[in-house]
Amino acid sequence: MTREERQLREAVIAKCRWMNASGLNQGTSGNISARYKERMLITPSATPYDSMKPEMIASMPLEGDYGAWEGPLQPSTEWRFHLDITRARPDVGAIVHTHSTYATVLAIARKPIPACHYMMAAFGGTDIRCAGYARYGTKELSDHAIAALEGRNGCLLANHGMIALGANLDKAMWLAVELETIARQYYLSLALDSRIILTDEEIADTAKGFSTYGLQAPKPSKARAAAKAAPRRAEKRRSSKR
Repeated sequence: MTREERQLREAVIAKCRWMNASGLNQGTSGNISARYKERMLITPSATPYDSMKPEMIASMPLEGDYGAWEGPLQPSTEWRFHLDITRARPDVGAIVHTHSTYATVLAIARKPIPACHYMMAAFGGTDIRCAGYARYGTKELSDHAIAALEGRNGCLLANHGMIALGANLDKAMWLAVELETIARQYYLSLALDSRIILTDEEIADTAKGFSTYGLQAPKPSKARAAAKAAPRRAEKRRSSKR
């Protein structure tokens, strides 16, 4: 195992522990996967996150023998939709699946979430769809999820929970939090006599500024800042001698 892979495995475990500590998930019901080169790393089945070690994370090939895995423990029972989504979506680097309360409540009611908040734009469209019901771990559920995720970075799973996709672990977890937040806001708004849903145009206008929304770019290092400043200082010196 390379240091890079170990660090990614550690990051997956850290995200699992965080989502339970934050209340976004409960027990071992959720699962997380991350793309690593030509493989997918995914949390093992029925393993408490507090006792999980990097070596316990299952590794599955993206191509070749479908469903094959390496590791001391079996991959999550939801490995199918994690693998199928990762294979179908080259833009996806990580997947977060939770049974968060409000998203699951709406999934039980099989209610898609309309554009009740401008943050809907972060998910790639004007709504969050609710995938049809199928038993957990099945190919049928995976097919439903892929259909609901077409052009989207998140969906509900009927009578089950939710899925959030991201280019990396940080982005996927950020969107999982946003999805639960929007679900809670929409659920509470249903108690009101009326709600205003944003138009497609309003969501599209918001989406224009969302390419980097939610994650700040790292602060330039002093070395890079000095390197960028050097040409400007040299030009100033030349100008002063003229």
